[in-house]
Amino acid sequence: MNTQSLDMLIDLAQKARDNAGQLLAGERLTGQQLDAQLKLLTSYREEYQQGLQQTMGSGIDLNTLRDYQSFLDSLDTAIVQARRSLEQQQEQINASQRHWQQQQRQLSSYNTLSDRKLSQAFQKAQRQEQRQTDERNGNSFARAQLRQAATEQ
Repeated sequence: MNTQSLDMLIDLAQKARDNAGQLLAGERLTGQQLDAQLKLLTSYREEYQQGLQQTMGSGIDLNTLRDYQSFLDSLDTAIVQARRSLEQQQEQINASQRHWQQQQRQLSSYNTLSDRKLSQAFQKAQRQEQRQTDERNGNSFARAQLRQAATEQ
């Protein structure tokens, strides 16, 4: 694989990883919003239940009690639905997390491959430079030997 192709793959993998990260951040934000909504519903239900208890302490007619119970039942239904939504969102967050991790692993693999190619190219260049140095030194030594042999004759 040539360097340009590898660079293109790295660039695409970075974009895919970044997109997966943005999706994950959005999923987490939605999860936080759903959690806040659930907490608000639960808090509101507790307050309303306390209001019912106080009203019952001072006396309450049957129709008002039915209205309170009906509204509490509606809140209970909303709380159950909010919990389900939060659970489903957590599953979505987990799926997005796994997707982001997979994209990160792919990018890391391409970066490792790129690093290896660079290291191999560097080692090849070093070997070539060493050969050239050895050749120059060998040629210099041979010339020196020839000069010495020529002067001895």
